[in-house]
Amino acid sequence: MIRRIINKVFGRKPRVDGTRAQILPLSAHGIRRDQLDDCALKTCETLAQAGYKGYLVGGAVRDLLLNMTPKDFDVATDATPEEVRRLFRRSRIIGRRFQIVHVMCGRETIEVTTFRANGQKETEEDDEHAAGDKSPAAHKRLTDEHGRLLSDNVFGSMADDAARRDFTINALYYDPAREEVHDYFGGVADCKKRVLRMIGDPDTRYREDPVRMLRAARFAAKLDFHIDPATRKPVAALAPLLANIPRARIFDEALKLLLSGHALRGVHQLRAEGLHHGMLPLLDTILDDPTGERFINAALKSTDERIQSDRPSSPAFLFGTLLWPQVLLRWRALEAAGEKPQPALFAAMDEVLDTQRSQLAIPRRYDGMMKEIWALQPRFEQRGGQRPYRLLEHPRFRAAYDFLLLRAESGEVAAELGEWWTRFQEVGEDERAGMLLADNAPKPRRKRKRKKPGEAAGETQPA
Repeated sequence: MIRRIINKVFGRKPRVDGTRAQILPLSAHGIRRDQLDDCALKTCETLAQAGYKGYLVGGAVRDLLLNMTPKDFDVATDATPEEVRRLFRRSRIIGRRFQIVHVMCGRETIEVTTFRANGQKETEEDDEHAAGDKSPAAHKRLTDEHGRLLSDNVFGSMADDAARRDFTINALYYDPAREEVHDYFGGVADCKKRVLRMIGDPDTRYREDPVRMLRAARFAAKLDFHIDPATRKPVAALAPLLANIPRARIFDEALKLLLSGHALRGVHQLRAEGLHHGMLPLLDTILDDPTGERFINAALKSTDERIQSDRPSSPAFLFGTLLWPQVLLRWRALEAAGEKPQPALFAAMDEVLDTQRSQLAIPRRYDGMMKEIWALQPRFEQRGGQRPYRLLEHPRFRAAYDFLLLRAESGEVAAELGEWWTRFQEVGEDERAGMLLADNAPKPRRKRKRKKPGEAAGETQPA
């Protein structure tokens, strides 16, 4: 305690440990232990009390340095997964090849990983390459003809663990007991300069895992960082390697970008780097059309605002907006070919969803909500009789209404239509009835005159 007070008052110079990490005191980084999540802090303390190392690692340290609120708190340790599991009653080991431990505190979950050497985060594909293989060969660095890592899961030291991470700003380790940051590659300085820099040779690291190119675009957009020139240089030439990545993994990365709270900047960053062909190839079609570009910009801006204000955002709604310009284009083409409006819309939905599965692999569980939102759009044009009341009662009305407002904002439909539905929800029953009569009331039927006796059937009464 006395040493901590002296350090705070007089400051302490950074020191370097035997593994070349620069160890920064509180005065050099400003992260206090009381800023940590209680569960993460308790996890680190429990590991330390048992004689193991326990550090807050990666994105949480980076975000705290940038005065941002971390979304997740991850812990790295020299304890094996089995040793971690024995220390925490409410914990479980997950993963077949490289195991990690989930430690639960109430509703919170802390991911605890053992220090790794010369590897990358486990993926489903990596898991399938040597499932059940316990031989020493299973722990060698396996790569394909493009240099992509297929298997590289071995335990190591903290220095090894830092070296296998992608960017310098993610290779930071915070010791809550001493309030120190272990910085192996100048990540703290890069945070201050707001620069994203790859650890090691960028060409080699991208070949090991091409998804790192997508992560570079995502972090640059989320953190408002500029990408180091050497880190950016190989991207244009290596972008085609994304075609070798499983579509499900690309989808996961796309979802992280779109739900980062900075999706608008992220999508344009992808296109600027030429990476959209590997993640969102449909952007070329959308952003080259003025109406489609306005619609997508409005949708992404709305999503960013919701996430930044801690409101939920549905992935199905978001991907529904991304695919809508293509659905609309195909719908109009089918109608022009003579198809009736409703069958044409449903045919367009199916065609677009089938086509995108080879590009992005949007899970089928989102199909239902996307189709419902799309199918409700023509019903907003029907503002007479009981149809508006029935539409208000539909379970997907709110999502479909939000979708309509985006269409109105982009100029695809008249702004008056969105305004009408906004007012229709707000006013009382009498005013609603008045709106129906004024806007789209059915014309009154003409009364038939009674025939006089003796008139032939079908003859009308003479004037």
